[in-house]
Amino acid sequence: MIQSLFTLKQDIVEVGKRMYARGYVASNDGNISARLDENKFLVTPTGVSKGFMKPEDLIVVNIDGKVLSGIKKPSSEVFMHLQVYKDRPDVNSVCHAHPPYATGFAVAGIPLDKCILPEVIITLGSIPLIKYGTPGTEELYSPVTKLLKDYDAFLLANHGALTIGTDVINAYHKMETVEHFAHIAFIAQQLGYPNTLSKEQVQKLKDQREKFGIRTTVGCVSSDEDSRSIEKTEQSELMNDELIKKLTDEVLKQIHK
Repeated sequence: MIQSLFTLKQDIVEVGKRMYARGYVASNDGNISARLDENKFLVTPTGVSKGFMKPEDLIVVNIDGKVLSGIKKPSSEVFMHLQVYKDRPDVNSVCHAHPPYATGFAVAGIPLDKCILPEVIITLGSIPLIKYGTPGTEELYSPVTKLLKDYDAFLLANHGALTIGTDVINAYHKMETVEHFAHIAFIAQQLGYPNTLSKEQVQKLKDQREKFGIRTTVGCVSSDEDSRSIEKTEQSELMNDELIKKLTDEVLKQIHK
């Protein structure tokens, strides 16, 4: 259900404050939008910090990007948002930001596609990496459209992250999930190589999606498909075999003394 203009303005201002407070955006970065109806959309302005927005700063545009009301200019990336609404009628909000850990993976060219966290597997499946495109142009959002029907979150190479949802808060919460996932994945990589779940374990999690009303059907890279995870398991088994042999030899030596 699409909310009232007043409620949507309040939600976007609140999400802007949260993104700024969490360090997901700096200066005037990021943009947020919401669907008003089939042809009208509420978008954040350019040149305004998301942490200091006011309801009157927001702009209403039509599906072609024409300003219908508001005294400021819409975000330069408004057409990326509008393309999402054209391709996904079920989406009522779009959120774009530069959260540090997720953006770090985007800059490094690494998708967040490993089956690591149950919550992420259930809600998002995985977060693909979209090739780089010049911000504010069709180059940025054109590659997104190829995966838009299946995914609700994306890493934009050398740029940031994009999430979509049923409402403003839902789209924002997915941004939180992406950044939380990226942070944990980063820490796990510093400690070694993240343990990924098996296909069987992943399927049990995917089976729960219907219960939570989650539409996505995409999966992630399980331990059965992750070559580094397989190599790690084989190395671990080899080390265990070697350790058992050493312990057995040492025990036999003690017995025969």
